[in-house]
Amino acid sequence: MYPDIKKAYNLSQQFRGIYNNNDKHIAMTKLAHWYRNVEESGFKNFNILLNTLTLNYKSILNYFDNRSTNASPEMKFMNSKTKKIKSE
Repeated sequence: MYPDIKKAYNLSQQFRGIYNNNDKHIAMTKLAHWYRNVEESGFKNFNILLNTLTLNYKSILNYFDNRSTNASPEMKFMNSKTKKIKSE
């Protein structure tokens, strides 16, 4: 039917599956294979994500050390900024 849509969907699901892994080294290997698969697919829509991975791969892989992100401190910062703006 739509082989390109199916292929893009499969690539996005593969990427998602990497984060279901608990081992940093396995995640690194799977991420490298996924990256290669995206490059070989020729989909230009994934280029922003590929650039992000290239620039931030160490930080991204650190997620697998203790499965946490810096989202909570960022949300607290944004909430305090929002409150400040509202009070002005």
